[in-house]
Amino acid sequence: MVKLFAISVIRRPIDGPPDGRCVLLKGSYDLASFGFFQRASVKEFMSFSSQTIVERTSPATRQSVKEQEFFCHVYVRVDGLSVVLVSDIDYPSRVAHTLMTKVLDDFSSKFEWRSVGPEALDAYRDLDQTLAKYQNPREADALTRIQTELDETKIIMHNTIEAVLERGEKLDDLVAKSDNLSAQSKMFYKTAKKTNSCCNF
Repeated sequence: MVKLFAISVIRRPIDGPPDGRCVLLKGSYDLASFGFFQRASVKEFMSFSSQTIVERTSPATRQSVKEQEFFCHVYVRVDGLSVVLVSDIDYPSRVAHTLMTKVLDDFSSKFEWRSVGPEALDAYRDLDQTLAKYQNPREADALTRIQTELDETKIIMHNTIEAVLERGEKLDDLVAKSDNLSAQSKMFYKTAKKTNSCCNF
């Protein structure tokens, strides 16, 4: 099951002491798949993990970190604005990394994030909408949608060829009756069919 659990926008100090703490600016969570009494702990752990990973990721770096059955995809911009996506292991990494760039571009276009206050962040709902939209990467991401359509086309083509091959006896009759095939072509067909049938179990 493809699932995106959390998006966190985090401010990472670039200047100052190396032990400077990251600050969670805004987070959005989809924890409905967890038990009701687990959700608070899961959210707290995801927030803690996200900030810890950002603190240990160099500026201008992207990475994906596996933790049990989850992936934490992180992107720390050169200016310190960072984002972490927490997903299951089936969520496409390419979509996650494309989404991270989109989230940071959108966030930094709406806020002076180095000094934004909690009131402005409380009113920011775009992250919740983005989390909901990207639950289905095929719907949200054009390249994933195209790849899925290509995969479906391959399956349809494969099924159509198999359907034709299942009519082997009818095809034999058509070959035998055909005026468009020379005797040599008919012989080639029969020989090829015998050779291939000996290899099938």
